[in-house]
Amino acid sequence: MDRIPITHAGYEALKKELEHLRSVERPKNIQAIEEARSHGDLSENAEYEAAKDRQGFLERRISELQYKLAHVDIIDPGNLPKDRAVFGSRVVLENIDTGEEVTYQLVGPDESNVEEGRISILSPLGKAIVGKAPGSEIEVQTPGGKRCYALVDIV
Repeated sequence: MDRIPITHAGYEALKKELEHLRSVERPKNIQAIEEARSHGDLSENAEYEAAKDRQGFLERRISELQYKLAHVDIIDPGNLPKDRAVFGSRVVLENIDTGEEVTYQLVGPDESNVEEGRISILSPLGKAIVGKAPGSEIEVQTPGGKRCYALVDIV
């Protein structure tokens, strides 16, 4: 049974999503199914089919969230080493070609959001960063071509 690394904020977001699905979306969908049933013949009832499809999606997502929450390993970024990049680290990278600096936090796939400065440790750039020390050069193949970064700091 694999543990799923996650930050405390990511854990709370998953809990909040699960609670929303259980307390808001599931009851709303049950109501939609009951309303569609009241329209009569279910064999040609598009509203009923759509509500049943939605029910399947909701139940799969609830089950997935329950599994993840049962198997998480909450990582406190405050207790992480600063000599190498690991899950939860906040890294400052400099694009060697442009000189532009960016800061990313290395997180799990459920938490990644590039616009908010969080990249997955499973992404090509995340994989290239993990284990590196400040001063290291990082080369990563992206859809736009090869990019080279310098790991400036771990903050």
